Amino acid sequence: MRILNLYAGIGGNRKLWGDEHEITAVEYDPKIAKVYAHYFPNDELVVGDAHQYLLDHHSKYDLVWSSPPCPTHSGTNNFLNAQGHIRYPAMELWQEIIYLKHFHKGLYVVENVISYYGPIMFPEIRGRHYFWANFTMPEYSDDFAQIGTMNQKARLTIARSQVKDFERELGYDLREFDLDDYRKVLRNCVVPELGLAILNSALGKAIEYPQDSLFGTW
Repeated sequence: MRILNLYAGIGGNRKLWGDEHEITAVEYDPKIAKVYAHYFPNDELVVGDAHQYLLDHHSKYDLVWSSPPCPTHSGTNNFLNAQGHIRYPAMELWQEIIYLKHFHKGLYVVENVISYYGPIMFPEIRGRHYFWANFTMPEYSDDFAQIGTMNQKARLTIARSQVKDFERELGYDLREFDLDDYRKVLRNCVVPELGLAILNSALGKAIEYPQDSLFGTW
């Protein structure tokens, strides 16, 4: 399968996909892209604008995964606005959903956090996340679905003192990389088992999880 992985970060969603797929990843930050290239050297990596790349190249791919930046959509904007941090929600999220729905001939999934406002287009909800897809999304534990959340009930909650623990959970070691905010990079990472579950669902396969996966611990 030819997969386009947009706003790829360090590749949490892609980590368990294996090497049988042709994957193109797009990441804007060159420092973060360097981590992705280290862990997935066989993928084609584009350092650039994922929003524009989608528009220009989506037709080449069987599956498009897009995780646009979430800060302007999250519930934190309620208290940020009260503190004088005033901003519009970034509309690229909705542009991509509408475009993929109407013009992409293959499969797609768009992921973002649950927004502080009512969604423009109805999503499926898993944990603290919205998903828009043209295939059936897998079911999984709400606790497990807390990706980088501040919810203290979640196993993968990240406090500043827990960065190394979270690295071990995700299977990354970031010590050799020069990143501006290690905690933020990890918080933005999609749990690998979740990425695999969604890919398997897109492929119409029975969902299989690696031995010792987080799914088996809940």
